[in-house]
Amino acid sequence: MIYHLLWFFFVYAFLGWCAEVGYAATKTGKFVNRGFLNGPWCPVYGFGVVIVLGCLEPLSGNLPLLFLGSVALTSALEWLTGFALEKLFHQRWWDYSDEPFNLTGYICLRFSLMWGFACLFVVKLLHPTVVLAVDLLPRPLGWVLLAGLCAALGVDLAATVSAIARLNRRLVLLDELAGRIREASDDLGEDLADRVLDAAERGADWKEDWEDLAQRLAQRRAQRRAALAEGLDDLREDLQDRAETSRKQLQEWRASAQELLDKSSRGQRRLLRAFPSLRSVDHRAALERLRRRLERK
Repeated sequence: MIYHLLWFFFVYAFLGWCAEVGYAATKTGKFVNRGFLNGPWCPVYGFGVVIVLGCLEPLSGNLPLLFLGSVALTSALEWLTGFALEKLFHQRWWDYSDEPFNLTGYICLRFSLMWGFACLFVVKLLHPTVVLAVDLLPRPLGWVLLAGLCAALGVDLAATVSAIARLNRRLVLLDELAGRIREASDDLGEDLADRVLDAAERGADWKEDWEDLAQRLAQRRAQRRAALAEGLDDLREDLQDRAETSRKQLQEWRASAQELLDKSSRGQRRLLRAFPSLRSVDHRAALERLRRRLERK
């Protein structure tokens, strides 16, 4: 029983990957390695078909019930998969929010109906051939192949999780650098505004004093002008020094951000191409900047 279930999982995971690649090719006109993992398999399809076969194969003689049950089971699996992936990795891998009759963007009526018809095809037409092919394979050789497939799947899963973890760290650093740049720019702008307002207030006080104490100001006008000119020179030098320091700091942060954006990662690039609607829950702007940068390469 386990032997057959494992083979069914891998067979339909591969066929699901083929379907995803074919669907993407019709939309983009080029090959895209679709799927969560790097290898030629989409585990969600393998799990989905195994669940449908286990739960609904007794209903294979009743097409309406088989169809409705397939729609319900595959939609539940897709919703749970999308929800779990978002909670685990803080990324939304697909989003049907623009589709009518969708549920939280994880599932929608159009694709749920497609899964239902696909399951009818699998149960009634394809699966008997798959069973025959699995039974024709010598059992010892079948177990050896399954062991190799399971090992490869485990390595692939570990590599994918590692790539996602690195991608998330990359997005965190990009957002931190962007925040520092904005904060430095804002602080410099606010400081300049305060200093300008202080100078304006000093000029207003000077005018009011002149109106009230014309005689005293006539005697002290030259002294005040000299002091103000000296203060403005000091202020100008101080602002120039701070602007130069801020400029160097901003250049360093921008260079760091540039390095993060240009850093090559095959696994991360594949994930972004495989899931064009992928968006980060916590670092959406950083992910979009990274996506645009990778598209230019």
